[in-house]
Amino acid sequence: MTRGPVPTTTGQLDPRPLVVSGIGAAAREQRAAALDAWLTGLLAAGLRETTTGGRGGADPTTVEGVALVAVGGLGRRQCAPCGDLDLVLLHSGVPGMDELAAALWYPIWDARLGLDHSVRTIPEALSVAHDDVKVALGLLDARHVAGDRELAARLVEAAADQWRRTAVRALPALREITATRWQAHGELAFLLEGDLKEAAGGLRDVALLRAIAFAGISDALRPAVRAAHLRMLDTRDALHTSVGRRVDRLLAQERAAVAGLLGLRQLRPGTVGPAPRQLPPDGDGPADGGDVAWEAAGDGEEAARAVAEPGDALLRQVAGDARTISHALDDAWRAADRLRSGRRRGADGRPLRRPVARDVVEQDGELVLARTAIGARPDPSLSLRVAAAAASARLPIARATCEWLAAYCPPLPTPWPPAARTALITLLGAGPGLVGTWETCDRYGLVDGWLPEWPRMRSLPQHNPVHRYTLDRHLVQAAAEATGYAREVDRPDLLLLAAFLHDVGKGLGGDHSVVGAPIAARIAARIGLPPAEVDLIERLVRLHLLLPEVATRRDLADPVTIARVAEAVRDTGTLSLLHALARADARATGPAAWSDWKARLIAELVRRVHTRLDTGRLPEPPTPDPALVAGPLPAVHLEGERVAVAAADRRGLLTAVAGCLALHRLEVLAADASMVGETALVEFLVQPRYGTPPDPVALAADLRRAVTGDVSVTQRLRGRALAARGGGSPPRVVWHRAAATDAVVLELRAADAGGLLYRVSSALDEAGAQVRAARISTLGGDVVDAFYLVGSWPDQAERDRVEAAVLAAAG
Repeated sequence: MTRGPVPTTTGQLDPRPLVVSGIGAAAREQRAAALDAWLTGLLAAGLRETTTGGRGGADPTTVEGVALVAVGGLGRRQCAPCGDLDLVLLHSGVPGMDELAAALWYPIWDARLGLDHSVRTIPEALSVAHDDVKVALGLLDARHVAGDRELAARLVEAAADQWRRTAVRALPALREITATRWQAHGELAFLLEGDLKEAAGGLRDVALLRAIAFAGISDALRPAVRAAHLRMLDTRDALHTSVGRRVDRLLAQERAAVAGLLGLRQLRPGTVGPAPRQLPPDGDGPADGGDVAWEAAGDGEEAARAVAEPGDALLRQVAGDARTISHALDDAWRAADRLRSGRRRGADGRPLRRPVARDVVEQDGELVLARTAIGARPDPSLSLRVAAAAASARLPIARATCEWLAAYCPPLPTPWPPAARTALITLLGAGPGLVGTWETCDRYGLVDGWLPEWPRMRSLPQHNPVHRYTLDRHLVQAAAEATGYAREVDRPDLLLLAAFLHDVGKGLGGDHSVVGAPIAARIAARIGLPPAEVDLIERLVRLHLLLPEVATRRDLADPVTIARVAEAVRDTGTLSLLHALARADARATGPAAWSDWKARLIAELVRRVHTRLDTGRLPEPPTPDPALVAGPLPAVHLEGERVAVAAADRRGLLTAVAGCLALHRLEVLAADASMVGETALVEFLVQPRYGTPPDPVALAADLRRAVTGDVSVTQRLRGRALAARGGGSPPRVVWHRAAATDAVVLELRAADAGGLLYRVSSALDEAGAQVRAARISTLGGDVVDAFYLVGSWPDQAERDRVEAAVLAAAG
């Protein structure tokens, strides 16, 4: 419902906020109409109360020389429930405008509505628009609200004419501004908490498309774009309604409520609907999310095992709509570039065409089909070959070519012909050219024809915060990253394919490595790989997390660790492929998934396993440096990211040092405890929790005091540990009794928090467990901490007692 302005006893309008609600185009029109009526009343009241010199009196329908013009959302009649107002008080040079403006703006502010305002004549408005491209775009939405209608019409006509004349010259500056905005807000299609307005593919980009179309440069507002725009507006309406205030960032805690307001049905437990089939951007129906029955199951066995998080339907719809808008804007920028640079033509006046690959030529900076490729029975591999040529040449595929391929290219047979298989590997190996080409092919539905499994993975959110991309984009990005390691392996083609398929099991429940391995094998067989290579692809997908998990969670000096990895990997060729795959996967995941420390650990693990596979011998474990225990005790050694402390008594040493490191905001990545003669030694690998390293003198002094039991340090440690307890899901303990030579591994999975290692090691000390090593692996907001407890621990009751103590400390 919308409440219009209410007259007070004095005849003035009540400046209380308008009560607005409702989602959809009709609701937005109603809000615009109500605001128009309210603003018309404000203008009438202002004309009565001021000495403005406009002709026609105080009636806003007859006054001359003064007009109230709306731009932005109100100008387009697309008012969000909690949106702000963008208004221009237009005049023809009449006096008293400052007084009239104050009479207008103050009631709006009193109503607690956001307001962007200006007072200008037509020449002033056009001058500002000429110098500021953002103002020029705003005036394209200008609409008369009240006052002199003819004056407002002259501004609208003049602004449109000026934009058409200057758009080609203004677009480079606009593109630079847009790139800066994208850099700040990211890509909406791949963000778990994206800004619906400012992020790439958001509502702000639709305004750019409208401006480009208005200038006649490109038919940018095609049906699929208009449908995506309307759904994005509906999503913002629902977000404002749910939160009750103006907000454009779709936060995780709001997704379920927004999805409910939009009527997106949640998935039945155990099923997941595929992302909507891609329609060509010129199609008559909606693309990516329009009127989708999200509770529908996917295809076959995979869909039967699928699971989904609440709000995933909304995220997939937003991602699809953002991709539609982004792709249309890419097309529009290219059209503007062609118009600005001019089309290249030969002496006969025909466009110049340059051969790029078989059946593919370049024309005006885009790839099109050679005339000989267009026939009654096209080659089934043609779409893949065009994509491979585009990615390799880093040139876009023309829109008409994509539409023709989507309409007429026949499906690939099973198994694929060699030309199609070669084209896929060429496409995946194109590096930087892969991502853009794949996105284009996906927008026109070509990828669905290559891979029937793709709709299930399209725009599937990955809720772990270390992931910056949706599942489909992550797979493509992993293949692109894998090209950087292609020269390190014997089979770069299998590396590319494994990188592209490594996470195909996500969204189906269970361990995605295990679930995805047979799916990857089926795809590899369909592509036409021989059985031995199909088996290798299956093994690579199943083991793709082996190296990073073992390197960060296990003691690499333990012979059992190396022997078990070598047994799983089997040969050095597979080891090299897994090493390259682990690095490509981490880099495609995001900055939080990779570090120099992790790279060194994985490289050390690979070196040790390679020695075992190559020679059959296990490398000798490293021995502590005797220099670390030299001199009076306690001895403290600080060297870069390494901290070593030696003391006469081993009991409680690891706990005291871990707590002191937490006190100085240092994160522990690894810890080892050993004896050098009669002296206890603990060695830590650390990094600053917030980027700034602590004062080494103060750290060394606190370490010495903590080891000797100084009460002041102990009290600070306990206070900090209690204050830093994390939240989230309950912690969990997993025991691994055969993972070490002389110990069992207690693995704690819990929310990350400062001082966690100190609390848990304290609990283990009090429970009588001796820790000889610890490995800490951080995954976004969670950690997986592995503690090596000396002994075999055969008694279940003893394990239960220690487990309870650890869970109490971590909870």
